[in-house]
Amino acid sequence: MHSTCPIENASPTYTHNKNNGLAERIDALPSSKGLWLFITLLALGGFFELYDLFETGYISSGLVAENLFHLGSEGVFGISDQAAFASATFLGLFIGASLLAPNADRFGRRITFMFALAWYGVFSLLMAFQHQAEWIIFLRFLVGVGLGIELVTIDTYLTEWVPSHLRSRAFAFSFFVQFLSVPAVALLSWWLVPQTIFGLSGWRYVVIAGALCSLVIWLIRKNLPESARWLAQQGRHQEAHQVLRRMEVRCGITPGADFPSDDAAAQLPKRGTFREIWAPEYRQRTIMLAVMNFFQAIGFFGFGNWLPALLSGKGATVTHSLLYAFFITLAYPLGSLFCSRYADKIENKWQIVLSSLMTVVFGTLFALQSNPLLLIACGFLITYSNAWLTFSYHAYQTEVFPTHIRARAVGFCYSFSRLSTVFSSILIGLILQYAGTQGVIAFIVISMLIVMLSVGIYGPKTRGLDLEKI
Repeated sequence: MHSTCPIENASPTYTHNKNNGLAERIDALPSSKGLWLFITLLALGGFFELYDLFETGYISSGLVAENLFHLGSEGVFGISDQAAFASATFLGLFIGASLLAPNADRFGRRITFMFALAWYGVFSLLMAFQHQAEWIIFLRFLVGVGLGIELVTIDTYLTEWVPSHLRSRAFAFSFFVQFLSVPAVALLSWWLVPQTIFGLSGWRYVVIAGALCSLVIWLIRKNLPESARWLAQQGRHQEAHQVLRRMEVRCGITPGADFPSDDAAAQLPKRGTFREIWAPEYRQRTIMLAVMNFFQAIGFFGFGNWLPALLSGKGATVTHSLLYAFFITLAYPLGSLFCSRYADKIENKWQIVLSSLMTVVFGTLFALQSNPLLLIACGFLITYSNAWLTFSYHAYQTEVFPTHIRARAVGFCYSFSRLSTVFSSILIGLILQYAGTQGVIAFIVISMLIVMLSVGIYGPKTRGLDLEKI
């Protein structure tokens, strides 16, 4: 029996057989320290992606204080510069996820996310030294392109290396590591944004810290192996054998014999097409995931990116709202860590439904509170439900498509979350201005109800099934 602690060794139950295929060999990998360290290394790249993503809401007050950003119609595009900044981020994410992430199916998982990590690290560093709103917003758009590629590729990569019985738990643990970035950026912003150090405003140090650390992670991650499933599907059998053997050694088991060259993964087309994701067997899944992504992003980013502003709308000062936000965002990593204990025991589709319901309940309560402690408690529970939703749907959408179209299909469906946030960032700003915090929360609650219905009614079951058989 495997330990409940993610990185402890467990006794492998697999015995090698020359007839074992690639999928069987991967599914037989034990829940070992080596496997969990590999997952952690992947997650560290995601740490700085989410750091970059969530800094949107936390550094905006510093940009306003430096008179780089203006509110309302005084902004460079005739709208709030904060809204334009957020929209540019998500427009870049949309382009990266929908148009460029499919390159992971063409060039491989490893080279694609290495490229994306370097891309957004460099442009984020350049953004930190700009003094015009137009350049800050434009470079933020380019940062978003890299983030869009990276987020899809990491999900695809993780799904293809983790045994089926550990997939949900692996995603929960991965997002525990990644979500540590959210309280980190909240705390850094609370400390640095109000300050000027060596002539540079504090918000610039928040951006510089994320950019430099992401480039350090690039150096650490460059030795990660390619996906064995992808290599086999490309007909590169010898390389697939080699990376799988290395993973088995990493996991503490004796490497097996070569899997047959006619393995199921190798029989799939080497490169998928956009038309394939609309084939009869995948059409309903594609539509369901596009709808789910469109509306879950309103709930997730609507609350996450606008949290300081929502708290300010409840009467908190800028300093207090950033401090409250720090305590609330602790729920992102803590929620993911707690969920990793039971993530593989419940169907992912029902975890998506239940986490959305939790957001509906505590989102409604948040709108009715004014007491600081109750605000933090409700905000904490909304954030917990968002963390639960995030790892559940990230795992789920990578499970329901085969290897040769996985990155393309996930990128397309995931891009709807970015497209919706381009417009919802502007819309939430207008709702906050004219209807207040209660109006924003109502918008979020309705969106999460749509997520519950789409996945609950149309989503297939995936728990414990082989990737190519779902």
